[in-house]
Amino acid sequence: MNAKEMLHHVDHTQLKPFATWSDIQKLCDEAIAFGTASVCIPPAYIKRVHDTYGEKINICTVVGFPLGYSVTAAKVAEVKQALTEGCNEIDMVINISDVKNGDFDKVEEEIRTLKAACGDHVLKVIIETCYLTTEEKIAMCHAVTNAGADYIKTSTGFGTGGATIEDVKLFKENIGPSVKIKAAGGISTIDDLKAFLDLGCDRIGTSRAVGLLKGEATEGY
Repeated sequence: MNAKEMLHHVDHTQLKPFATWSDIQKLCDEAIAFGTASVCIPPAYIKRVHDTYGEKINICTVVGFPLGYSVTAAKVAEVKQALTEGCNEIDMVINISDVKNGDFDKVEEEIRTLKAACGDHVLKVIIETCYLTTEEKIAMCHAVTNAGADYIKTSTGFGTGGATIEDVKLFKENIGPSVKIKAAGGISTIDDLKAFLDLGCDRIGTSRAVGLLKGEATEGY
């Protein structure tokens, strides 16, 4: 897979809490120039990006981010607002406390509710693997599958760890055939990009990919 093909699988990301409009513009301009799958941006910038770039940009945003413990009604409201303002893809964070309490059915129902709110738009479910046991990760693979979400995603990039090869392999063994995989968090080299894509990830969430493939020193998500 060449550099151009890799970038087609990248959600070009800028989710820093202090991201300026100049930062977001740079992200969008790079996404257009290099053909990334989307830009993943804070909800507060969706309308401005859509008004500025229109259909040139596939907009992704985050919901319940980064901690996941918003109530379901609040997450639904976030989804509806994002879609109204021009977003196409939603990356939601599960309620990790529900997982740790063993309330897997509750998590599944929340995912199902958000997928219903998304309709034909893409829903990616962040399970924040760094906080979960193997058994909990498997339970989340089943919950994401049963709830009809489009993707399972490893991480927010704001937790104690990011994507690992082992977790992606575990996902592949336990998700249904209609669920795709997004790896995110800590993907900091071209070799990382290649490894996760070769393993079967359909999307990579990172702020670094364009810089890496341009040969620049990069920092970030």
